[in-house]
Amino acid sequence: MTILIAYDGSDDAKEAIAFAGRMFKGEQAVVLTVWERLAMTSARASAGLMMTIDTDAAGDEAIGKAMEELARRGADLARQAGLDATPRCEADAVAVWAAIVDTADELDATLIVTGTRGLGGVRSLLLGSTSDRVLHHAHRPVLVVPSPRTDPRSE
Repeated sequence: MTILIAYDGSDDAKEAIAFAGRMFKGEQAVVLTVWERLAMTSARASAGLMMTIDTDAAGDEAIGKAMEELARRGADLARQAGLDATPRCEADAVAVWAAIVDTADELDATLIVTGTRGLGGVRSLLLGSTSDRVLHHAHRPVLVVPSPRTDPRSE
């Protein structure tokens, strides 16, 4: 069994790792951090418009190194949670959710585990959430771990 865990450093992603560790102790896991290159980063307006932001290669390189370190920290957390984990970092040119689905396909992962950011209402309709898109586009089971917040009404 290979589990692909999406990790962005958020509390939700940390909860997803902890849950996967409790449920699948000892299993092989790949902890994936996906980042958008600054030159491809888009600002989404409420009408769905996209705008490209230009930057230099040095900025991308610095961010890439930071994202690789983030993936390593996620894999460390997964090992502490009882998984046999390795880090992986992918620079995404299209969409984070697509990179997660594509990596799961490449690895032939048995399961994708992701946290949820809890986007709701209008924000969810305009932006969509990564976990929602992974859930609807993946060709394999997806486990979406709820936010560690105990009372969603307190947001």
